Amino acid sequence: MKKINWGIIGCGNVTEVKSGPAFNKVKNSSLVAVMRRDAKKAEDYAIRHNVPKWYDDATKLINDPDVNAIYIATPPSLHEEYALQAIRVEKPVYVEKPMTLNYVSAKRILEAAEEKNIKVSVAHYRRGQPFFNKIKQLINDKIIGDIRVVQLEFYKKLMSDEQMNLSGNKWRVDAAISGGGLFHDLAPHQLDLMYFFFGDVESVGGISVNQSKKYNADDIVCGNILFKNGVVFNGIWCFNCGKDDAKDICKIVGSEGSMSFSVFNEQKLVIHKNDTEDIISFTPPHHVQEPMIEKVVSYFLDEGPNPCGAKEGAEVMRLLDAITKK
Repeated sequence: MKKINWGIIGCGNVTEVKSGPAFNKVKNSSLVAVMRRDAKKAEDYAIRHNVPKWYDDATKLINDPDVNAIYIATPPSLHEEYALQAIRVEKPVYVEKPMTLNYVSAKRILEAAEEKNIKVSVAHYRRGQPFFNKIKQLINDKIIGDIRVVQLEFYKKLMSDEQMNLSGNKWRVDAAISGGGLFHDLAPHQLDLMYFFFGDVESVGGISVNQSKKYNADDIVCGNILFKNGVVFNGIWCFNCGKDDAKDICKIVGSEGSMSFSVFNEQKLVIHKNDTEDIISFTPPHHVQEPMIEKVVSYFLDEGPNPCGAKEGAEVMRLLDAITKK
């Protein structure tokens, strides 16, 4: 291939700004077809984004000869089905996070891709952003010495009935569609960053509880990971707190100092060392997945490494399952 001609399966909200437009902005890449089960919405997306073709049937898009790579942006319950279809017709796949509903499902994609030698990348797109790559560089450079402990706290206000009935939220708290509650929607970004920063895992465990009984999924999770390099991670996710207690903070403590940052909010890194405080700030890309998509295109064209492969995506699913005891 000299150019990646993308087809999107599931052109919903995530593709409006975060990812969709980036496929036409990256060198040697273009968006040629989109699919949504609602034909009118698929057509509307295609018209607004100047996409030549639209479908209401994923199989037809996958088999379109003008499409040579597939981006799967549906809810997680459909990721495996469409990924396996694309692999069977030997088209590379870029799949949204979480990779699937669970680790077993992710392994099936991994094994199918390896058997047919088809490229698969997972949209843990923070790996592509300069801010998080800077954090990784500072860790590797031992700017705060040897890493000892990572403490992550993520608290969100409990959604109202009205919020949960919105189509964009309803599936996220339906375990049959999302794999779990908001933990399965948001924690993959955070856990993948830990894996990206610290490497292979020695052991993992956790507690997962439905405290509020507001919906049929757990809304508070505690997780512990011991990495093979000795780093200890402790995370707590609470999705049923009051609005004044909302929090998004990850603190990395080393032998000579610490650094703190938010995963989802302002890209500001605060470094404490030798009684001083330094702040490093970044501006997120307008299309947040564009740097990652650029790396994926390069990989699909045999011009660079895989920024996040099926093996890495499956490992994050294993961590999710182990922490929630699934």
